[in-house]
Amino acid sequence: MIRRVGYHVAMSVVSFLWVAPILWVIVISFRSFDDVAANGLGSLPHSFTFSTYKSAWEDADEFRALINSLLVTIPAVLLSLGLASIAAYGLARYNLPFRRTILLLMLMGNLLPPQILLIPISRFVELIGYYDTLIALIAVHVGFGLGFYTFVLHGFMRDLPREIQEAATIDGAGPGKIYSAVILPLTRPALAALGALSFTWIFNDLLWSITVIRSGEKMPVTPALLGLQGLFVSSWNVIAAGTVIAAVPTVAVFLRFQKHFVGGLAIGAVK
Repeated sequence: MIRRVGYHVAMSVVSFLWVAPILWVIVISFRSFDDVAANGLGSLPHSFTFSTYKSAWEDADEFRALINSLLVTIPAVLLSLGLASIAAYGLARYNLPFRRTILLLMLMGNLLPPQILLIPISRFVELIGYYDTLIALIAVHVGFGLGFYTFVLHGFMRDLPREIQEAATIDGAGPGKIYSAVILPLTRPALAALGALSFTWIFNDLLWSITVIRSGEKMPVTPALLGLQGLFVSSWNVIAAGTVIAAVPTVAVFLRFQKHFVGGLAIGAVK
């Protein structure tokens, strides 16, 4: 009993320490500039206003930045998971030559620190004529995520019962039909978990965005927040409002796929 109470108390403290900065930013986002300037960021709020969100949305043009982020994130997630599922299906369900070597080579790309690839990637994108385009940013995210997603999906697909595939083969299903009608539905928890993670990683990316994109009107939301700090240097309430707006899509995706996300993690732990 004492151990259980101690556990809940400790977890409550940890949860509060985790949530407190988020709540603090939300509270600041609803305070007026005069309130923050007069009483400081750490004081209790003495005002309540929605004008900060209006300034972040319209004056800082965060709406365009959000659209840019979605134009990059959604295609990158779909392409990454689609290509990774096809690669994992072939490597996990068929005796391809050098399949372990191929899988290790795909995974090794994720072991390299991204900082050492910044200049080569930017120069290569510039040489092929796609520098400062959203297509280049999508391609970078797909390329760097493909190995990891294939590795994870390979583990799920490899442990699926062989009898299911054999039964589908007896019924006349070919490799494409088995992949789309049998393997993909069984891998849905893993796909949902990876989808939620990849959406968060790509949507919140800063490093590759400022490496590949130069024009301000093409910047995704995370580097746009840096511009927001430059535009509203001392208006921390507007910056906080922009941060809250930028966090809404990732929170919505997690809440939508929370059940599959937890299920995918549980299956991975069991296997």
